[in-house]
Amino acid sequence: MRHVLLIDLADDADVIARYEAWHAAGALPPEIGASIRAADIRAMDIYRSGNRLVMIMETGPDHDPAAKAAADRADPAVRAWEERMDDVQRPLPWAAPDAKWTLASPIFSLDDQP
Repeated sequence: MRHVLLIDLADDADVIARYEAWHAAGALPPEIGASIRAADIRAMDIYRSGNRLVMIMETGPDHDPAAKAAADRADPAVRAWEERMDDVQRPLPWAAPDAKWTLASPIFSLDDQP
């Protein structure tokens, strides 16, 4: 299943550069990658335009967002990573209370068109 999520970064060139460095190839702490994969997240890509981020995730049938959230709260490495992200990420103005990334709703698919 595909999930598309959005969040903003602080609108600051130094913050954006730090965020990109933290997410560069090979820079992600191994515990974070393992946590993502353990939740049956099979692919994850993040794109940036200005300070807006778009994450595209492909998940398998065993992906359970509530279980992933609970596992993250219990994992010190993930908590430390999320605290680092909290310093630079800004939820969208219409985000649900306590939400970070906001799920986007699909409105068009070429597969549905003639």
